[in-house]
Amino acid sequence: MPKELLWLTWTTILTGIMWIPYILDRIAVRGLVGAMANPTPKDEPQSIWAQRLLNAHRNAVENLVVFATLVLTLRALNISTAATVAACAMYFYARLAHAVVYWLGIPVLRTLAFAVGFFAEVVLVLAIFRMV
Repeated sequence: MPKELLWLTWTTILTGIMWIPYILDRIAVRGLVGAMANPTPKDEPQSIWAQRLLNAHRNAVENLVVFATLVLTLRALNISTAATVAACAMYFYARLAHAVVYWLGIPVLRTLAFAVGFFAEVVLVLAIFRMV
């Protein structure tokens, strides 16, 4: 498997499992039946950390669309360089860091982690246009 696709797979797995802790919190706060019910404004609010993790998960899903499209475009164009592999790895670790620091409520580091992930995507765009 090309390394860029490997990093895309790991990033997708990370994004795909980020919901588990906040659902466990929802069960703890609202009970199993309450967690499976349709949400209403009267629901007991979840823990602050779980709300932050839900936001981190939403952000990860939104950004996975961009990252995946860039990686698949690289593959379609048969582009793979040390820079694209490094950028894909950097993106994965930036998203992991983003999720953890968002979960912990560390705003400045959260923004920096997001920026690193964005920079990694810029490297991929530049590679697609053969500028790196």
